[in-house]
Amino acid sequence: MRIDKFLKVSRILKRRTVAGDACKAGKVSVNGREVKPAYQLKTGDVVELAFAAGSLKFRVLELKETVKKEEASKMYEILTDGASQ
Repeated sequence: MRIDKFLKVSRILKRRTVAGDACKAGKVSVNGREVKPAYQLKTGDVVELAFAAGSLKFRVLELKETVKKEEASKMYEILTDGASQ
């Protein structure tokens, strides 16, 4: 699954275009490397998303094309939340 689609489906970011823009701006890295919106994400990848107020680091647990709102958080495991530090 593409990283931009995962960020939208998992509801980490609200829209796929926002996810694509974040990738193009160099704010998304997977396993320590900056990625483009078309990067093919795999289960077990560690993603870091940089925000103005900090960063969010999480591990991908599962990839699904569609998911209910209540189940979206089961797609990933938060490792560090730099915004709350």
